[in-house]
Amino acid sequence: MTQTIAPRVRTLVLLLLAAACALLVGAGPASAHAAVTGSDPGQGAVVDKAPARISLTFSEQVAMSDDSLRVLDPEGKRVDTGKPANVSGTTYAVPLHPGLPDGTYTVAYQVVSADSHPVAGAYTFSIGAPSKTSVSVSGQSADDGVVGWLYGFGRYVSYAGFIVMAGGAAFVLACWRRGAGVRPVQRFVVSGWVALTAATLALLLLRGSFTGTGKVADIFDLSLLGQVLQTKTGAALVSRLLLLAAAALFIAVLFGAYDKREDAQEKRDLTFGLSIGGVVVAAGLAASWAMSEHASVGLQAGIAMPVDVLHLLAVAAWLGGLGALLVALYRAPAETPVDAPAVRRFSQVAFGSVLALIATGTYQSWRQLGSWSAFTDTRYGQLLLAKIGLVVVMVGVAWISRRWTGRLAQTVPAASAVRQKERVAARADAAGDTETAAAGNGNASGEGDDDGEGDGDGDSGLDTGTDEQPGAEPAGTERAAQLARQQAARDAARQKRVRDADPNRFGLRRSVLAEAGIAVVLLAVTTVLTQTEPGRTEQEAKAATSSSTADAGASGALTLNMPFDTGGEDGKGIVTIDVDPARVGDNEMHVYVERPNGRAFDIPEVKVEFTLKAKDIGPLPVVPDHIATGHWSANGVQIPMAGDWQVDVTVRTSDIDEVTVSKNAQIG
Repeated sequence: MTQTIAPRVRTLVLLLLAAACALLVGAGPASAHAAVTGSDPGQGAVVDKAPARISLTFSEQVAMSDDSLRVLDPEGKRVDTGKPANVSGTTYAVPLHPGLPDGTYTVAYQVVSADSHPVAGAYTFSIGAPSKTSVSVSGQSADDGVVGWLYGFGRYVSYAGFIVMAGGAAFVLACWRRGAGVRPVQRFVVSGWVALTAATLALLLLRGSFTGTGKVADIFDLSLLGQVLQTKTGAALVSRLLLLAAAALFIAVLFGAYDKREDAQEKRDLTFGLSIGGVVVAAGLAASWAMSEHASVGLQAGIAMPVDVLHLLAVAAWLGGLGALLVALYRAPAETPVDAPAVRRFSQVAFGSVLALIATGTYQSWRQLGSWSAFTDTRYGQLLLAKIGLVVVMVGVAWISRRWTGRLAQTVPAASAVRQKERVAARADAAGDTETAAAGNGNASGEGDDDGEGDGDGDSGLDTGTDEQPGAEPAGTERAAQLARQQAARDAARQKRVRDADPNRFGLRRSVLAEAGIAVVLLAVTTVLTQTEPGRTEQEAKAATSSSTADAGASGALTLNMPFDTGGEDGKGIVTIDVDPARVGDNEMHVYVERPNGRAFDIPEVKVEFTLKAKDIGPLPVVPDHIATGHWSANGVQIPMAGDWQVDVTVRTSDIDEVTVSKNAQIG
C-alpha cells in the first residue's frame, strides 16, 4: 500500500507547487503601496502659463533618487532641472526650465514607498492647449520583467523557508521530542534554514535592480548593493542574515546535543533553554518583515508591527508544524513512528495558532481595508477574501484530522499489544535460530565421535583441524550478527506493515496531506497579498485622482468632496459640491451632506462662496434651496471668469456649532 501511495503523494505535491507558481505568475507585477494623492499641475490640467515646478503628493513618505521625477516635453526631452526635493510632508517637487512653450508634457515618477515597494507611474498636463506627444505613458512598472518575477519568487521562498524552519523546530520541541533524532524531520527543518538563507541573499542582490532599472545586468552591481544596505529594507535583510546565524546554532543544538541527552533533568533544562532561545530568534526573524513592510507604515504602526510578528509566528507554528507532521507520518522510521500524543499536542498548538491568526488577521484587515466595500472594490480585498476562504477550508480539513487523531489514540493500546506479541514472537524466532545453529554444530561433533577417530588421538588431522582452526569462532560470531540483522529487518518490516495497515493512521495521513496542499496555495496567495497595494490606500488614491481630475477643469461636472467636523454632537460628515458644467457663465450647483457611514442627513444651514483670489474677485455667495434629505440645489450660479477658484462651504449643525471647509478647483 505504501508503494502505491508514495507516487500519488509526489504527484499531488507537484500539482500543488505548480498551482502556487501559477498564482505567483498570474499575479502580475506588485502593485504600489504608496499612491499619488495629488499633483500640481493636476492630471490632465491645462494651465495658462508654464509652472515653475512640478509637485507630487504621495499617501506616505517615499525615497527618491536623482531621476525619480522626470518631466518630458512633447518631443520626449527632459525639461526638469535639479534634483527632486521634499517640500513639505509627503509632497515632493522638481524645478522646470523657465518659459516652456505650449503643448502636452509628461510627468514620470519612480520612487520607493516607506513599506519598501517600488512605485512608478506617469501622467500628462498641458500648457496653453493640449498637443500631440511622442512620450508613451503606458506599461510603465517599477518591478515588471524578469527581475520583478525573481524578486517575487524570492519572497515566496523566504516566507516558506521561515515557516518550515520555525514551525518544524516548534513541532519537535512542543509536540514530538523524539523527532529530534529522526533524520527526515532534521532534513525538513534544515531545508527551511537553507531556503530562507539563500532567498535572503538573493533578495539583497536583486533589491537594487528591482527598485531601479529592472535590468538583469544590474543584479551584481556592487554600487547598487551598497545603496541597498543603507535603506530600511537592506538593514532588515542584513539583520535577518545575522539572526539566521543564531538559528543555525539553535538547529545544531536541537539535533545534536539535545537528542543525545540521557539525563531527564538535563533534557528538561535544555528544552527550556531551547524554547526561550527559539522564540527569541523566531520573533526576531519575523520582525525583519514587520519592520520594513506594510506594518511599519500607516495607521497605528506601533501596534501593527508586534501584531504582525505574532501573526507570522502563528502561521509558522501551524503550517510549519503541519509540514513536519506530514514528514513524520510518511517518512519516520518504523521503530520511531509519530505517536498519537504527539499528534494530539500538535492539534492543540494548531488550534491556538488559528485563534491567534483570527485575532491578528481581523486587526490587519481593518487596518489595511478601512471599509467593507474595499473587500470587493479593491484587488487587496479580493485577495484577502480568497485567503480567508482557503483558511476556512483548511480549518475544516484540520477538524477532520482532529477526528482521526482521536481514533488513532483509541487504537494505541491495541497496537501496543500487537507490537508486544511481535516482540515475543521475534525472540522465539531468534531462539529457534540459535538452537538450530547449535544443533548443527552438535551434529558435526557427534559425527566425529561416531567415527571414533577424533577422541583420544591427539595426532589426528581431523582433531587438529577442528580444535586449532583460527576461523572457527569468528565465523560463528559473524553468523549470529547476520541472523540478528535479518531479524531486525523482519521486525522493522513487520512493524511498518502493522503501522501502515492502521486505517486511522492512513486517514490521518490523507487529511494532513490535504491540509499541507492547501497551505502551499495559501502561502502563495499571502505572498501576492503582501505585494499588493492595501485597499485603504487604493481607495484613497482613487478618490484623490477623481478629485484631481475634477479640479483640473475637465469637461463635465465638477465634484468636490470635503469632510467636516463642527465639534458638536452629530457634527461629523462629508459635504459634496457638484457644479455643472463648471464653466464660465451659468452653472447648476447641488450640495449633498452625508454622515461618515454614507447616509444622507439634514443640517440647519449650508452656504457656499466662490473666490478667485488671483483676480481679487469674490467672495460670491450662493445660498442653495433645500430639496430633500441631505440635498440642496441652486440654479443660475454665475462664474464670471476662468481660473483657480476657492470654494468655501459653511456647514452649521446646531445653533452654535458650525465650520467652514475649503477646496480649490479649476473652473472655466
